[in-house]
Amino acid sequence: MVDVLSQNEIDALLAALSSGEMDAEDLKKEETTRKVSVYDFKRAVRFSKDHIRSLTRIHENFARYLTTYFSAQLRTFVQINVVQVEQLPYDEFIRSIPKMTILNIFEAEPLEGRMVLEVHPNVAFAMVDRMLGGQGAAPAKISNLTEIETIVMERIFSRTFESLQEAWRTVIDISPRLEALETNPQFMQIVSPNETIALISFSTKIGDTTGMINLCIPHVVIEPIMSRLSVHHWFVSQKKARAPEEKEILEQRLSKAKLPIVAELGESSITIKEFLGLNVGDVISLNKAVDEGLRIKVGDKLKFIGSPGSVKDRLAVQVDEVISEGVEENHDE
Repeated sequence: MVDVLSQNEIDALLAALSSGEMDAEDLKKEETTRKVSVYDFKRAVRFSKDHIRSLTRIHENFARYLTTYFSAQLRTFVQINVVQVEQLPYDEFIRSIPKMTILNIFEAEPLEGRMVLEVHPNVAFAMVDRMLGGQGAAPAKISNLTEIETIVMERIFSRTFESLQEAWRTVIDISPRLEALETNPQFMQIVSPNETIALISFSTKIGDTTGMINLCIPHVVIEPIMSRLSVHHWFVSQKKARAPEEKEILEQRLSKAKLPIVAELGESSITIKEFLGLNVGDVISLNKAVDEGLRIKVGDKLKFIGSPGSVKDRLAVQVDEVISEGVEENHDE
């Protein structure tokens, strides 16, 4: 970031140069000196700021979907927000979470590799308590999961991946699937300790219980689609054609639209006096021969040429020629 000097600092600098306390040549040498920044190879930077912004935007939507889902399932006040999106080594993530926690290990085809949704025990047990008819309070002491608690948690968190799938739909269609539910981080080794991960942290509040949910995405898993996380891709994707499902829905709606179809027998010009004097049985001469085709319009466009007739004692028109492009009618005539 470029430092901006205040007016007082500028005045002090000019005064120092004028009095000889500071040499202008020394300033030039300082500017040309090569600046060295420290790089920690154990904390390799794999995600650019652009990638972090895109991941933040995706998972803010994920947080909204989760809030809606959990509020409906638990029937209580639920609030989930993205707190931070950062990159760090996988080993550092493992050391930062509790020794006893809820680890949802999952895959998301077509991406290759495993990811983790870590849920703080306070949050997880509050969910189970609500699902089993309680007030949603976290236990004072966290113990190993019973078989019933494990089944309930698997059902709860399996459904959260539907929200994750929807949040990622703007980038890629994924099919997340829960592979295993663990409680000890030391038994979970999805990537090497030095592998860089993207860690998305969510603050979670369920009733009066608060805690964190962390989503761990290894860089190696989403590396094939990193280009899609750029701002350029987001702008380009907005200009792409509609998805097949959207096109099908659009075609269905268009097929039900009603348009006026008019078969013109011909035209004639009469005076107002003649019009007022018309009686039943009078004949009006048209400007078209009997064997000449009728002009059939769809809306204001000429689309067909046809012949008059009848079908089952009802007037009908048979299409003889299709004018595919259509002709815009001139109403100034």
